[in-house]
Amino acid sequence: MSRIDDFEAFIAIVEHGSLTAAARRTNRSLQSISRSLATLEEAVGVELVHRTTRRSAPSEAGAAFFHRIKPAIDEIKEARFQAASRRSEPSGVLHISAPVLFGPDFLVPVIADYMRTYPRVEVDLQLSDGFVDLGVEGIDLAIRIGDLPDSSLRAKRLGALRRVVFGAPSYFEHRGRPAHPFELSQHNCIVRNADGRPGEWMFQIEGQPRTVKVTGSFRSNLMTSVYAAAIHGLGLGYSPLWQIRHLVDDGRVELVLTEFEPVPVPIHALWPEGRSSSAKVRAFLDMVAAGLQLKDL
Repeated sequence: MSRIDDFEAFIAIVEHGSLTAAARRTNRSLQSISRSLATLEEAVGVELVHRTTRRSAPSEAGAAFFHRIKPAIDEIKEARFQAASRRSEPSGVLHISAPVLFGPDFLVPVIADYMRTYPRVEVDLQLSDGFVDLGVEGIDLAIRIGDLPDSSLRAKRLGALRRVVFGAPSYFEHRGRPAHPFELSQHNCIVRNADGRPGEWMFQIEGQPRTVKVTGSFRSNLMTSVYAAAIHGLGLGYSPLWQIRHLVDDGRVELVLTEFEPVPVPIHALWPEGRSSSAKVRAFLDMVAAGLQLKDL
C-alpha cells in the first residue's frame, strides 16, 4: 500500500465513524484499513483515532491532522483521476439540473457548444427551482443560485448575480425616482406574495445590509406577472438583474437605487465528490466556467 492509501483510510475512518464503515466505503478489507491506520500513527508518532468496539473517533491531534490533510488528499485524488482519464473522450449521458428561468437563456447556449464539441455526449437537462438531491436523482452536475448549505458536494463558483429595483419610464414620469431605499414607502411597489417574507427588499445602506419593507396595490405569486406589471407602469419591481436584462436593454424598464444594491448572490456549479473524475463532467465544468458571461448580471 502507498502512503496515500494510508491517508485515505484515515480520512474514511474519521468521516464514517468506524474502521468497518471505512472498509466498506473504500472497498478494502478491515485488516487493510487497520494496518493503514497503524502505519500512519507510527509514522506521525501520535494516536490519531480513539477506538472502541462500536465506534472510532479522532483524537484531538487526529482532528487537527484530518483538517490539514483532507484538502491536499482531495487534490491529489482529483489529479490522479484526471491523469488516468485524460485521453478518454467525453461520452454518455450528462444529467444537469438548473433553475427554471436561468437554464434556457444562459445554460442551453453553453450546452449547445458543449455538444458540438463532444458529439458522443447526450445531455438531460432538468429545470427546477428546488434543491434537488443529486444522489437520489442521479444528477451529475447542478447549477445553483444563492448561498450554499454545508454538504458533501464539491462546488465551483461561477460568478455572482445582482439584485435590482426597476420601473417603467412611464412610472418614473408620473411618480419620480426614489433617491434612497427609505423613499420606497412613498412609491407603489410590486410585491411577489409567494416569497417567504413578501414585501421585504434587501439593500446595502451605509455599508450594512438592511431590509426595507415595501407595499403596493398590485401583488402576484409569479415573477413573470411582476415584470409585466412593471412594464405597464403599475409600480416598481425588485428582481435578479439577469431575469430582466432584456427589458433593460430594450428600454422597457430602467434601474434605480443601484448604489444601494445588496451584495450580489453567488452562483455555483455543484457535483458529487468524485464525479468530476468523469471526462464528460470535467469537460462541461471547464466549458460552463468559461462560457457563462455573468460579470454584468
